[in-house]
Amino acid sequence: MQTGENEQALRKIIDFTRLLSIAILLIHFYLCCYPAFQQLKLTHQIIDYILLPLSKMAVFKTVLVAKLSALLLLIVSLVGSKGKRDEKIRPKTIVTYCFTGLLLYFISSLFLALPYSVIIIMVLYMATTAFGYLLFMTGGGLLFRMLKLKLGGDIFNRENETFPQEERLLVNEYSINLPAKYQLKGKERNSWINIINPFRGTLVGGSPGAGKSYFVIRHIITQHIRKGFSMLIYDFKYDDLSRIAYNALLEHGGRSFYVINFENIMHRSNPLEPDTMLDITDAIESARTIMLGLNREWIKKQGDFFVESPINFVTALIWFLRKYEGGKYCTLPHVIELSLVEYKDLFAVLSTEPEIEVLINPFISAWRNEAYEQLEGQIASAKISLARLSSPQLYYVLSGNDFSLDINNPDDPKVVCLANNPQKSQVYGAVLSLYVNRVNKLVNRKNQQKCSLIFDEFPTLYFNGIDNLIATARSNKVAVTLAVQDYSQLKKDYGREQAEVIMNIVGNIVCGQVTGDTAKQLSERFGKINQQKESVSINSSDTSISRSTQLDYAVPASKIAGLSSGEFVGMVADDPANKIELKTFHCTIQNDNAAILLEEQQYRLIPAVRNISQSEIQKNYQRIKENIKQLVEVLTDSNS
Repeated sequence: MQTGENEQALRKIIDFTRLLSIAILLIHFYLCCYPAFQQLKLTHQIIDYILLPLSKMAVFKTVLVAKLSALLLLIVSLVGSKGKRDEKIRPKTIVTYCFTGLLLYFISSLFLALPYSVIIIMVLYMATTAFGYLLFMTGGGLLFRMLKLKLGGDIFNRENETFPQEERLLVNEYSINLPAKYQLKGKERNSWINIINPFRGTLVGGSPGAGKSYFVIRHIITQHIRKGFSMLIYDFKYDDLSRIAYNALLEHGGRSFYVINFENIMHRSNPLEPDTMLDITDAIESARTIMLGLNREWIKKQGDFFVESPINFVTALIWFLRKYEGGKYCTLPHVIELSLVEYKDLFAVLSTEPEIEVLINPFISAWRNEAYEQLEGQIASAKISLARLSSPQLYYVLSGNDFSLDINNPDDPKVVCLANNPQKSQVYGAVLSLYVNRVNKLVNRKNQQKCSLIFDEFPTLYFNGIDNLIATARSNKVAVTLAVQDYSQLKKDYGREQAEVIMNIVGNIVCGQVTGDTAKQLSERFGKINQQKESVSINSSDTSISRSTQLDYAVPASKIAGLSSGEFVGMVADDPANKIELKTFHCTIQNDNAAILLEEQQYRLIPAVRNISQSEIQKNYQRIKENIKQLVEVLTDSNS
């Protein structure tokens, strides 16, 4: 415990030690240069009586011992000295002072052997020795006042924000394992991102160019295909992901490969396959998906009269076609054509099906009461939206049935790719949303094969019930991977509430460079770690340093906003059988770029499945129109 009295006592001891050092040096000068002092008549009988006997002491027997004794006492006094610490003092200055001082201090002994008069020798010896002594004392004082700070050594606080990460490779029959490197206290270490439970949902985030597809999604595709998963891939920029899946499947086999592509037609599939439409709720969900997919702004207005009315109208059309002759015309193209029939004939036809009476009653009532403006407001929205899908190529793909959408059927597992085009994403995205909706219904069942659903640029789809799928499909071995750019994009397309649910319900997050609210949310999710803080207080008489530890964010939002391509932060989920203590990571995923480039150069192109002519597509288009025309004629004739 330091008190004023203790400090005063210490100061007196230090001063006494230094005075003793100076006294030994002065006595040494007097004894060593005594002949010179005699010539200058600077001696005195009393002084001689006191000092000359001291020459017999061991300290003064030789020049070297006397000098070393004085120097040792000086060093002791310097060790205990307390001066104002200064961070501007440089080691180079200290070394220069001390080395020069010691050199002069000891080399001055050579002057004693010079063939000059004793007075000249005295002056040279004493001046050089004293000057060396003063230089060393100055250097020593600077040494013990030097303040070595690391405050400016890590200006971005990088070392403080490092933390231990999982370095074990944890593999199971479902896992996704990504090799990585991370920094820990200035050292680079190897680590693994182990997504051992992909069934708890995986969110892959990052702005364009962050490396979502190259560093993460391609490995999810290849590893899951290698482990026998059936798969649905939403390929926003076809054929980036489809090509990876196709070539992985060529190597590992065991599943059929299908592509839904509206531009370069390959396979055909009917998302409204009557065998999968078990009751009217399936029709309601399909109608909601297609209408909200075509009108994304309606997502935030669900429940409004002029939003629900078109959905009910399309539901009635779908369920009518499902019930008519066992569903022979239950396809989306037939639904579109049926919606274009004149109201008189349309309502006459729909009235023949009692199960949709409740749905069409408001429309028939408005028509009979001649409330045409209201009727147009209710139905025109559906007609205008569906009219965007009136394309011969869309009709051709949607009216065929090359494969069923139960992709995880153990008897016929499949890898299905849904191809989109960024330039036509709104129209194609709405139809592909319908495929996703139907696949969702069919895969989330018990006793099916393990299945992986991968959605690149997820917000370009409308997936009604994605939160319910992630929450309930875990027990049915359905792994969902969503790739998004950031939270704001998800919020714009799905609304705030749904976006928050999606962000919070997933168990695994792998995120590249993002900014704004997304970075803040992730930073809070990753939590805080103990970080060392150092502060310096400098005043006129003293300098004090204080060090402390405090909790601060492990990965601040600003760091997430500045991640490089290939650098990811995130958190993984574990399971009861395989606990992971270190779930959070901030690392750079290691891709073997040369091997991937070589692999891609050897990729085989996805082969063309059919060589279809435009005339065949047009014939199919006209056939669908004719089917609806005949249906209306038959039913209106029977009613009359």
